[in-house]
Amino acid sequence: MLALQGAFREHRLAFERLGAAVTEVRKPPQLAGLHGLVIPGGESTTMAKLMATYGFDRALPQFHAAGGGVWGTCAGAIAVANDIAGFPAQPRLGFLDLTVARNAYGRQVASFEADLEVADLDGAFRGVFIRAPRMLRVGAGVEVLAVYDGDPVAVAAGRTVATVFHPELSGDDRLHALVLARWIGRSPNGELP
Repeated sequence: MLALQGAFREHRLAFERLGAAVTEVRKPPQLAGLHGLVIPGGESTTMAKLMATYGFDRALPQFHAAGGGVWGTCAGAIAVANDIAGFPAQPRLGFLDLTVARNAYGRQVASFEADLEVADLDGAFRGVFIRAPRMLRVGAGVEVLAVYDGDPVAVAAGRTVATVFHPELSGDDRLHALVLARWIGRSPNGELP
């Protein structure tokens, strides 16, 4: 996980509960040998500045192009989108054909939780929305995994995933298992294909 800002520790704990080896990445050379990287929630402008300062704005596209999986949660979803409504100059990685609007579900005081139906999961998944961005447009080739109130809230294309909510705060590791399956070729129950 990208350990520059945000809830990276909670993501680490979820993956460790699933038996995955986890590296807290603070410098680009630490990307070597990883199957995937989580870009956690936080503040998207600050995250973009930190990624540029530490060289991740160059290293992450190389990691992604070489087959590394990337999961952007909340502010991380903004980072992996190719279009940020109202902020055309904000740096982004552009890994998904996706338009997002920052903080579109409201300010901190408007944070909420909702039960979501997520593709390939049995039963509801509790989504934690904190100053969440909204997915305004999902491009061709991007699969919608979950919807809230008519809007996509989780999407994927191959080994790249974006969620506008915080699965790491739900206490439910099933979404982490699904992402891990995309990255390492295991089924969500841990069996090799």
